[in-house]
Amino acid sequence: MKLGRVVGRVVSTKKMPCFDGLKLLLVQPLDHLKRNAGPVIVAFDTVKSGEGDLVFFESGKEAAQANPNGWFNPGDAAIIGIVDAVNTEEIR
Repeated sequence: MKLGRVVGRVVSTKKMPCFDGLKLLLVQPLDHLKRNAGPVIVAFDTVKSGEGDLVFFESGKEAAQANPNGWFNPGDAAIIGIVDAVNTEEIR
């Protein structure tokens, strides 16, 4: 799982049926200190998150398996949880 922040959304007038009922959101990956950790990605949302939410997401084949409309889909990233807090105590 990876940490990220929802920074926007994707509007699509047509999409594959496997994404029916799912929002497509822009997610900024973050490191454990909540700093940007790579380019913004598009992820389908399984937990009703929204812009500004701190989330955890999965990518690759594991993301496709999170799709409630069936695991056989081209999804590369899935938002699978909303984060309430992150403990960033220094690791020694």
